[in-house]
Amino acid sequence: MSELSAYDAVILAGGRASRMGGVDKAALGLGGRSLLARVTDAVRDARQVVLVGPERPGVRVDVVTREDPPGSGPVAGIGAALPYVTAPVTVVLAADLPFLGWNQVRRLREALERGPEVALAVDDRGRDQLLLAAWRTAALRSRVEALGDLTGVAVRRLLTGVEVDRLALERAPDGPPPWFDCDTEQDLRAAERWT
Repeated sequence: MSELSAYDAVILAGGRASRMGGVDKAALGLGGRSLLARVTDAVRDARQVVLVGPERPGVRVDVVTREDPPGSGPVAGIGAALPYVTAPVTVVLAADLPFLGWNQVRRLREALERGPEVALAVDDRGRDQLLLAAWRTAALRSRVEALGDLTGVAVRRLLTGVEVDRLALERAPDGPPPWFDCDTEQDLRAAERWT
């Protein structure tokens, strides 16, 4: 077993959901389960799950924390989670990825064995999915510390000077992509058609 096999998961669920009218996206139901519950299934073998956002019953999380101030962005959320992370690998995920599976998370983690500091999913157009990534924890900590004030910092800035392995994650023919996120009501309706 590799030293990189143990991982903690950080799930970011504290956003404003402005494109959905400010609803609690992570709590939205899809196929009888919340979006957050579907994401936590994909990291069911994590040593611990750190949820950044309000506490939500009915999902397996080990630590709940918030960025300070709340709503200050995903990088601030990652910064709030890192004090609780102890594993050599940190999987960073948005809470609105309903079709992400355990196998895709495993592929990202295994890519770190090749030496990069972060393994990042890309969609079928080659666009980075910044909140669907596996990091070497030491590299993620170093980047967060280097940024200083994390309020409103763009996630892409975490990648500055970091060795990145970009992975195209598999999807079933005509099935939902694992990187599909529910940012709008239209996205949620599309997701319902796949469930």
